[in-house]
Amino acid sequence: MFDQIIVFLTLLLALFLFAQGRLRYDLVALLALLSVTLTGVIDSQDAFLGFGQPQVITVASILVITRGLSNSGIDEVITRLLESVSSRSTSVQVLSLTTAVAVLSAFMNNVGALALLMPVTFRMSDRAGIPVSKLLMPLAFGSLLGGMTTAIGTPPNLIISGFRQEVKGMPFEIFEFTPVGLGVAVACILFIGIVGWRLIPLRKAAGSGEDLFSIEEGYVTELRVPPSSVLANKTILSLEHLVDVDATIVATIHDQHRRYNPSGTTIIRPNDVLIVQATAKDLTEMTAKMGLEMVGSKGLSMRDIRSDEVILSEAVVKNTSPLVYRTVRDINLRGRFGINLLAVARQGARVEERLREISFRPGDILLFQGPTERLSQTIQSLGCLPLPQRDIDFIKGEKRPFLALGIFSVAIFLTALGYLPVHLSFPAAAVAMVLTSLLSLRQAYQNIDWTILILLGAMIPVGQALEVSGGAQTIANFILQFSGTSHPLVSLGLLMVVTMTLSDIINNAAAAVLLAPIGINIASALGVSPDPFLIAIALAASCAFMTPIGHQSNTLILGPGGYRFTDYWRMGLPVQIIVLATAIPLIWIVWPF
Repeated sequence: MFDQIIVFLTLLLALFLFAQGRLRYDLVALLALLSVTLTGVIDSQDAFLGFGQPQVITVASILVITRGLSNSGIDEVITRLLESVSSRSTSVQVLSLTTAVAVLSAFMNNVGALALLMPVTFRMSDRAGIPVSKLLMPLAFGSLLGGMTTAIGTPPNLIISGFRQEVKGMPFEIFEFTPVGLGVAVACILFIGIVGWRLIPLRKAAGSGEDLFSIEEGYVTELRVPPSSVLANKTILSLEHLVDVDATIVATIHDQHRRYNPSGTTIIRPNDVLIVQATAKDLTEMTAKMGLEMVGSKGLSMRDIRSDEVILSEAVVKNTSPLVYRTVRDINLRGRFGINLLAVARQGARVEERLREISFRPGDILLFQGPTERLSQTIQSLGCLPLPQRDIDFIKGEKRPFLALGIFSVAIFLTALGYLPVHLSFPAAAVAMVLTSLLSLRQAYQNIDWTILILLGAMIPVGQALEVSGGAQTIANFILQFSGTSHPLVSLGLLMVVTMTLSDIINNAAAAVLLAPIGINIASALGVSPDPFLIAIALAASCAFMTPIGHQSNTLILGPGGYRFTDYWRMGLPVQIIVLATAIPLIWIVWPF
């Protein structure tokens, strides 16, 4: 009984921290693991066995393969295919995009599939004159729906396969999720394409740098430095010590020569012209205290603060970014990376706080200025996703989509035919992509989301603690008592509702780890096969449609789509109802009790 109390208290605290979002979910998972280990619920020798599970290496391999597919130029092939069905009809656009991302996310990382098609989405929006806010949410939902259809489509499916192997001695095969998952995905995609997109509120979205980060309102201004100015013959870094304003010098003009993104050691000469980014209030204060002369922003455009060597780029802050809940002052972008942060937008509107005081959140859009050859790498190292149709070309070199597809297809066929397990065939595919130069070894390591691997490795023993303590049986008994003596489908439906609710507020992999032992115990108590309950949990864990925090795909479109937190349930709630209405009878048919 003591062990159960420890486990339940640990899980309640972990769920609170997951939902609050102040701590990264990998850190929360490690805290939960330490809690059940230090209190003796699980043996210290078994604490880190979760990191050796096949699911962990499989997820890492899929992330590497996703980068290889992205580097190969497959997005250009997809763009041409989608352009062939181009139409001014919003329903056709939504159906084609949602179907495409669902197919991709069935075999690659959900976020990777979303990132691959975001540029296509923006181009289709511009060409057809459709608000991008009507397209991005269906795109994100499609990436979740596609993951339901195969064992490798999303981490919850891999986790559920691992639990099935423990119970029955064999995991789910790669396409055993397909009959139910595909039926659910098709039903939901049809709803989204015909009705669902109409439920999405029309929001101001991030269409382009000029649209979202306008400089016509005094945000970028030319200031001349008279000989009498206190800034004359001082370095740019000294600006921070001379006056307490939130201003960035994005370019200097000396003797008609324009220098973009000047370093902090650049000396400002008398009669130089500074192109300064700041709020109107800070510009006024800076001009008065430093004896500067305002030349004005008339005629300035984004071209005035960028060149072939110095560019601008917008990027979205991911959930796992080291920027989350930190400020510009904490990161020291200019000092560490030699780039400037010019503006921040949140939910489709520019944040008017002082830049140095803004605490970054997942989904924020950041406008960077920096050297061409450095900015792309910096954005990636900061854990941000570049917005499409900008200055940076992240995919360089020879495009070889068919080689990448060939390698990946061989891995899938070897797994489907039973020649190799997925935790061997997919690492082999990842290595093959590195050996064929589809991606570098450095890119392979950079593209592995270590937070999700740590989450998986830490939460698997926590799920086992729930089982060995008897906590899973206690929860299972409660669900069975609530459902009474009715058909097992009632218990299965209740379990799906609980899983869906949990996945809307915490990571879906964590939800699968916690609910799988409960589903197994319910099946055991009813004297039926655990398979339908495990399939139901896997599907429900991917149903994070109600909030922007349940899945990274939802978070990444929050800023570019200009959405509000409450926008998601408008289409998400009907989608989750359709999932229940479709999945329960399909599970009954395909996986009889």
